[in-house]
Amino acid sequence: MSKENINLPKAPSDLCFSEVDFIQENFNVDTFLQEHRKSTKLETMRDDLGIYLKLLRSAMIDLINRDYTDFVNLSSNMIGLDKAISDLQTPLGQLREEVMQVQQILDDEVTAITHNMNENKKTREYKRSVFSLQHIYKSLNKLSTILSLNTFLECPAKIDILEQAAAEFNQLGFHMSRCKLNIINENQKEAEELEQSYMTYLNEFFLASIQEKNSFLLIRCLGIYVTLDKISDAEDLVRKEIVGPLIHNVINTENLKTDLLGLQNIYNRLLNILNVELKQLLDITLYPNRLSVKGFNFLVNSFWIDVEEKIEQYIKYIFAPGDPILFHSRYVATLEFLEKLEAECITAESLITLQKNLQYKNFLKKWNLPVYFQIKFQEIASGIETVLTESISPASVKGTLESLTQDDFSLYATCIIWENLQTIWDNNVYLHQLFHRFWKFSLQICARYRIWIQTVLKEVWPIENEISNLNKVEHSTKLNFLICLYKDVEKFVNILPFLFEIARSKFKQENPRILTLLKDSLDETIKNLKTIWPQITKEIVDELLKQCVTHLKQVSDIPRLFRRTKRDVPTKPCSYVKNTLVFLLNFHADYKKIIPDNVNYWLELALSELTEHYLASVTDVLTSVQKTEESLRRLKKIRDKSTGSLTSEVQGISDDEKIRIQLQVDVQAYANMITEMQISISNVLYMKELLHAVETAIKR
Repeated sequence: MSKENINLPKAPSDLCFSEVDFIQENFNVDTFLQEHRKSTKLETMRDDLGIYLKLLRSAMIDLINRDYTDFVNLSSNMIGLDKAISDLQTPLGQLREEVMQVQQILDDEVTAITHNMNENKKTREYKRSVFSLQHIYKSLNKLSTILSLNTFLECPAKIDILEQAAAEFNQLGFHMSRCKLNIINENQKEAEELEQSYMTYLNEFFLASIQEKNSFLLIRCLGIYVTLDKISDAEDLVRKEIVGPLIHNVINTENLKTDLLGLQNIYNRLLNILNVELKQLLDITLYPNRLSVKGFNFLVNSFWIDVEEKIEQYIKYIFAPGDPILFHSRYVATLEFLEKLEAECITAESLITLQKNLQYKNFLKKWNLPVYFQIKFQEIASGIETVLTESISPASVKGTLESLTQDDFSLYATCIIWENLQTIWDNNVYLHQLFHRFWKFSLQICARYRIWIQTVLKEVWPIENEISNLNKVEHSTKLNFLICLYKDVEKFVNILPFLFEIARSKFKQENPRILTLLKDSLDETIKNLKTIWPQITKEIVDELLKQCVTHLKQVSDIPRLFRRTKRDVPTKPCSYVKNTLVFLLNFHADYKKIIPDNVNYWLELALSELTEHYLASVTDVLTSVQKTEESLRRLKKIRDKSTGSLTSEVQGISDDEKIRIQLQVDVQAYANMITEMQISISNVLYMKELLHAVETAIKR
């Protein structure tokens, strides 16, 4: 019963549910309780359900009272129904028996008709077999006459006889397939003997036509093979009688070892066989626009299969990757040979047939390219590791100062890295099939170079003997190494895009998506290498400071020079100022003309840190002087009070003032020497603070 036919009594509005809830298709007691429990208590729900149950009972009683008459009439109308049903059973049973009798008659008729049709079919097949048997006897007699030795040899137009016999063989085969009589077994042997004799004549004539290079007769012979469905027989015949012996003379160990070109010359001779001995057959069977015969593939089935088998049989050791140089040359020669072989496939169909040939696929799989790559990987990687694992020393630097401005690298390690990157893509190493591996290997080498740089920056440099020439830049071999390293990384980063161009030139078919991926991966490598520059710069600056900061300790000795020494007012800077900057001055003189931009940048950083140290030392001295001065002043006041004498003015400049003046002179000399290095004071951090500190101290 549908929801439309259900007329439930309406629930009072004060109940916690509606009558519609009970007639939902997905009504569930648990769900009903769970939903209404949120809005009311279980006790209230129980009471509401009891109220609605009373309404339902009342509605049911009203329904029975209203339709009572219909219920009574329904029961009275069913009196006598059993007798009516019994009266209908007898005629229905008789009708059923009559229908079954008719069905049986029809089944018998269908069986009889089917039997007669089968008999007629057997009769027709027998007649057809007898008819075919007549033709078989006629064809056998005719073929015996045609293929008699004397008749065939004496006839000048042998091709006509072969074509006539081919047509007769087709007729013979057709009728033998239709003849169902057992007597055909007696003629089977005779037919096979005639066919064998015929194929001997046809094969001999076909080979003779090939030797004579008679295209007209070849086309007719090939047409006969197509008519007889003997295409594979013709291809096997050419392979065994013509191609096979020639290939056997070419593919052997002696030719591979004695010939200077080795495998390359073998492939050239094989192509010569293809272009000379098989050229006519290929012209006839491959060119669709010419007078040709379709269905043959002498290139694959007569030539390539025999070539592959002979290589596998006699010179299979060419696949061994033990000698990577020899393996590379042989594999490249093989690819060139296969490309020329594929070029001989004029149509797309013939090319697909060659590429999908099972022996062709297996031949390519026999070249163990992963092993070759692994050998080259170990060979190149071991050479790189040999250089990169050596401890750094002055011998690590290859070039002179002048080489910093040249294209060549200054460090042996960088030279080895770049040389091996070029080696990877050299024509004598690179293989197109391993493009992805070689590209990954190149990025790994760049990453290894970056790790090496990070390692050498942390490595302890050998102790240098700089006692006699402490201020000479060329003796600071670590500084020279760091500068060479910085410039090498700079050159390496600038030259890396050329690596992308090399790889792009090796990529046969430019795929925009692949090229984008290659460029993105190289850009990421370049980005990682650029992050090394700040680290190298920090090491260079630290090395410059190491030679300078130690002299600033003498600033704290200035008060001792003037206290109670009655020295004159200072007008010249102390020696420590020159000693502090002499190393930077020499560094500037040696490198300024070579790498001016880098020198200015490094000096500005070094001088900023040095000035910060100088400012700290000067501030400490000024603070100490001020405290000392105040202490002396307090002591003097106390002493004057105890003696009852008045404070007398001190004539002249005090020792503390001389100290401040000396500091001012030193700082000014420091600023002047910085200016001599063609560096603006405004670019040196803490310089203004330093000048301000000494000037303020003088004004006190």
